[in-house]
Amino acid sequence: MKLIILDRDGVINHDSDAFIKSPDEWIPIPGSLEAIGRLSHAGWYVAVASNQSGIARGLFSMETLGTIHDRMRQAVAEAGGRIDAIFFCPHGPEDGCTCRKPKAGMLHDIARRLDVSLSEVPLVGDSLRDLQAAASAGCHPYLVLTGKGRATWNQSGTSGELPAGTEVHDDLAAVADALLKTQS
Repeated sequence: MKLIILDRDGVINHDSDAFIKSPDEWIPIPGSLEAIGRLSHAGWYVAVASNQSGIARGLFSMETLGTIHDRMRQAVAEAGGRIDAIFFCPHGPEDGCTCRKPKAGMLHDIARRLDVSLSEVPLVGDSLRDLQAAASAGCHPYLVLTGKGRATWNQSGTSGELPAGTEVHDDLAAVADALLKTQS
């Protein structure tokens, strides 16, 4: 199975410091839906792994999160792709759970549920915690410069804090281009 794991906010859709609290606030980043479509057509299994602490903070409900994800899946489908699985951590940063990135629990859960090895599986994120979780789980980290990615690069990329082997691309479309180019 060719598996790719995507962070949601800042990779697929625009991020917000005030959280994405409703389907109307979920706005795709230009090119991201088409990138998922190209990956899907090339046989990639697309999973989303997202911290969603807005639930723990009482900013939105599980039902609302489900509605946001329904909108995301529909938008991806309209672009010719699919999201095969969505995993999320509903806990806050102070809850000490093992599923919240930068810990790798959510990624290990993906591996168990899909019965796959995470070795060299591409994980695309826009924050250092995404990349740290990827490296901890044995995934291949990709940083996109959308969302918080540019700030992550400015803070961590130039100081050498990014996990070894992290690839940096402008956006999800560029990551898809690179993966599909090496596949052919």
